[in-house]
Amino acid sequence: MGTHTDEILRATAPAHVALAAARVAPPAPGRQTPLLLEHGTLEVRFYQPRGSDAQSPHDRDEVYVVASGSGTFVRAGERFPFVAGDLLFVAAGVPHRFEEFGDDFGVWVMFYGPAGGER
Repeated sequence: MGTHTDEILRATAPAHVALAAARVAPPAPGRQTPLLLEHGTLEVRFYQPRGSDAQSPHDRDEVYVVASGSGTFVRAGERFPFVAGDLLFVAAGVPHRFEEFGDDFGVWVMFYGPAGGER
């Protein structure tokens, strides 16, 4: 028999989110991405821009894990080639975008910490 805490964790933070499900999940209202998991300050989404990436800086620290595809990640003017399996980090408020990616591109997005980022 589980504890009350176990029940709360199961209700708010699934143990598994399939890539196939993330790809077809509808975006959250007013967002470009679906919210797939939320626990404490952690927020997990899936981002798959088409054509171009017009995002603006976010108010929280952010980690991307490339699920599929390849391209170039631009962060504060620096350019980094990426492929599936790579991890990318962006501190809160830093301009960034994806370039030179194809239709197969998709990334897990993890926001965490307080507004303004961790120090």
